[in-house]
Amino acid sequence: MNDHRVLRLAEWITRYPWWVVVGSLLLFLVTFSGARNLQFTTDYRVFFGETNPQLIAFEALQQTYTKNDTILFVLAPNDGEVFSVNNLSAVEWLTDQAWQIPYSIRVDSVSNFQHTSAEGDDMLVEDLIIDADTMSLEELAARKQIATAEPLLLDRLISPTGHVTGVNVTLQLPGKDPLKEVPEAVDRARDIKRQLQDTFPTIDVYITGMAPLNYAFEEAAKTDLKTLIPAMYLVILLLLGFLTRDFSSTFATLVLLTFSIFGAMGLAGWIGIKLTGPSATAPVIILTLGVADSVHFLSTMLQEIRAKGRNRADAIKESLRLNFQPIVLTSVTTAIGFLTLNMGEVPPLADMGNIVCFGVLLALIYSVTLLPAMMHLLPVRGGHSEIVGHRLIKKLGEVVVRRRRQLLPTMGILIIALVCMIPRNELNDVFVHYFDDSFEVRRATDFLTENLSGTYYIHYSLGSGRSQGISDPKYLELVDQFANWYRAQPRVLHVNSITDTFKKLNQNMHGDDPSWYRLPDASELAAQYLLLYEMSLPYGLDLNNQINIDKSATKLTVTVETLSSNEMLALEARAQGWLLENGLDEMQVAGSSSAIMFSHIGYRNIRAMLIAAVIALILISGLLIFALRSMRFGLISLVPNLAPAGVAFGLWGLFHGEVGLALSIIASVTLGIIVDDTIHFLSKYLRAVREHGCSPEQAVQYAFSNVGVALTFTTIVLAIGFMILALSPFQVNAQMGLMTAITVVLALVIDFLFLPPLLIALAPAFDHASREISE
Repeated sequence: MNDHRVLRLAEWITRYPWWVVVGSLLLFLVTFSGARNLQFTTDYRVFFGETNPQLIAFEALQQTYTKNDTILFVLAPNDGEVFSVNNLSAVEWLTDQAWQIPYSIRVDSVSNFQHTSAEGDDMLVEDLIIDADTMSLEELAARKQIATAEPLLLDRLISPTGHVTGVNVTLQLPGKDPLKEVPEAVDRARDIKRQLQDTFPTIDVYITGMAPLNYAFEEAAKTDLKTLIPAMYLVILLLLGFLTRDFSSTFATLVLLTFSIFGAMGLAGWIGIKLTGPSATAPVIILTLGVADSVHFLSTMLQEIRAKGRNRADAIKESLRLNFQPIVLTSVTTAIGFLTLNMGEVPPLADMGNIVCFGVLLALIYSVTLLPAMMHLLPVRGGHSEIVGHRLIKKLGEVVVRRRRQLLPTMGILIIALVCMIPRNELNDVFVHYFDDSFEVRRATDFLTENLSGTYYIHYSLGSGRSQGISDPKYLELVDQFANWYRAQPRVLHVNSITDTFKKLNQNMHGDDPSWYRLPDASELAAQYLLLYEMSLPYGLDLNNQINIDKSATKLTVTVETLSSNEMLALEARAQGWLLENGLDEMQVAGSSSAIMFSHIGYRNIRAMLIAAVIALILISGLLIFALRSMRFGLISLVPNLAPAGVAFGLWGLFHGEVGLALSIIASVTLGIIVDDTIHFLSKYLRAVREHGCSPEQAVQYAFSNVGVALTFTTIVLAIGFMILALSPFQVNAQMGLMTAITVVLALVIDFLFLPPLLIALAPAFDHASREISE
């Protein structure tokens, strides 16, 4: 839109401001009405697209065997001895109460563990602990010895010293109302925990497992909405008041931001977006980004009123004329950056990008309509004072022009040196560490890993190649070898294999002779043992979690410590090597679990986002070339647009070195944000060249004088806003906030200290640019 059309728009707004206000209110009401459809989700599977191969494999595994949505109670008696009358009574009570948790289909503990033993020619299958309050010290000691020597219990439900135990509840969530099912189960588990601690005050109780981890995603989202948005509103209120020293300007901006945020969330509700940890941060990001448009408009308008003595209507028109194109460009480029998240592999991040895009575009509409109208209607503090910091920024522009020959090579070398540090970064992630220590589930998981077992699993469905084939001694031998190979690997806590059950049954059927603790040597014998054992198991403790229906495959489960994504994938790669070399053709399956899925997602997403960043760069550069009407200046803009993210990742490599899921989106997202500074600076630079015939040096000083304060202020707001996001207890959001804050600060430094010397240095090659522009 050319200046003439912008002035016509400004004239209409100042003539009919109430119509603009009413129209804006109607737009807000229409968009916000969709907010009633917003819902939180508690399913970690939303982090994976429907075509994600690891998700497909995991769901296929769960369809074959019992689902592993679990709640794990960890009990730590203060006296350090699980096998006492009081503490085992607590385990029995909890085992019984855990069946009352909604959707529970199985409860496993040391008390109801199905212990097998020989009784003459028969095999006896019974609970390991029966009526603990009647047991003698000798019986307790004997049961402890059995439990701590049992492969199916040790490092899974009982620690080697018997100081900590677990009660594991398996859930079968129907999936009819997933928004209520997980909270319902976890809330009931927390009630049981409180009852247990009231009844047995000498026992510390922790709750972890996949269901509480799922619930933590919703809790993280709600925590961010409750704490970060009010904090950001307060920051904007204080900063705007300090910059403008005008109540009306501050009030109008807060109205604009509120309309943009609630409108964006309403649009998200209209299209069915569900709120997760990442998408719940969209309001904070919209608050942070939306204020930039207002600041540029207000700073110019107030400068026209206070420094040049214009009346309010003329000041509004001039501010719109000078800022309309940059505001539109910055909003569109920011929207492009966030829209590219749809090319990634993580739907919640794409949802966040879409909501932010809605908010940014709504802020654009309100910035060029509602904001001018409100400023025309509300009283504005006049006078002849300068905008805060204007003199200092003007002085900085003079210094940059004077020291340009020193700044250009110094900044260039520094940028190149830091970009060269990017290879020091390693793509890595720890799923459990998405939550900080403020979450109960994180503290419980850390305690579990340090004292009993882990929450990281790798499952394998090992096929035999035929129905009833799991009784084949050759097959069982291979499964047992694979289990033993895993047990020898570092940081493996437990391996659950059906072969341990076969060994125990073989020993039982030979009078509990320890020398017979080995696999049966005949298929018929193994099948008979298994049938006898299955017929003796009580309801809820069958083998469906280990054996498929036609007994052609078994599930082997490996429990490991809390591993990073690299460590998890390296372990799984070694396992694949073993299976390829030793296993049957039907055993050539990839390990599957939620931990495996999250280990892969970082790699998959960063590859997708690299392509997205390239596309965003092409689109944004093309838009700049078109808007600035200059191929050369469009190409020059690539340097300050690409350098900040490169330098930020270089610094990250120097001081941190690990890039996870959160940082995989930074290049695309920040490209759309940091280009704002370049657009505003170049637009003012070119306006000085085109309209005022300034030399490159004068044009640089003009840009500093007219837009320097606004750029500084918006950068401060962006940095503080994203630093507030860095306070999120959900580390995906926190790391994204911290890295974005670093990047936007670096963008301002580069735009102030590197771009101006670069423009001046290249001006002679461009025939002082003005001739090239006027062609």
